[in-house]
Amino acid sequence: MLMMLLYACTGSDYSPKPRGYFNIEMPKKVYKTFNNGCAFSFDYPVYAEMLNDSSKDTRPCWYNLSFDQFNARLHLTYYDISSKKEYEGLVEDARTFAFKHTVKANSIDQKLINYPGKKVYGVYYAIEGNTASSVQFFLTDSTKHYFRGALYFNERPQYDSIQPVVSFIKKDIDRMISTFKWIK
Repeated sequence: MLMMLLYACTGSDYSPKPRGYFNIEMPKKVYKTFNNGCAFSFDYPVYAEMLNDSSKDTRPCWYNLSFDQFNARLHLTYYDISSKKEYEGLVEDARTFAFKHTVKANSIDQKLINYPGKKVYGVYYAIEGNTASSVQFFLTDSTKHYFRGALYFNERPQYDSIQPVVSFIKKDIDRMISTFKWIK
């Protein structure tokens, strides 16, 4: 018995393995056009599902782009602008919503969106850190239309583990913005 115990203690050194995360399979980037009778159209990925917003305060042309395989959704809201005061309020709301994440954010980068040929303007907020939302943006023609998007994950935020997925979805959001058009 003593011999077995001594034999068991010999051999290679044990060292603990570092904590790992699941390997996430990213689908191939393929897009289709969203045009559902609203005042806008854009491309979105085929591996995401466009769903009508089901919240109690929903309005026409409000949607959720659901990325089920990543447990994420992009909330999309549209407002028909009727006054300069309403427009300014919506723009300020977008800034306020993005900067509410300042408490947990490592950084919030703002990028202007400017496609004058399509009359598409706005601001893109890239939010890094353990925040509820990683990306927010709004698009407008500055006179009649306002469109806002906010990316959320349906889990406790851990930026280091969701960062590859955020980077992957950001490319889809970039495609959505670059193909965005006002129809009416």
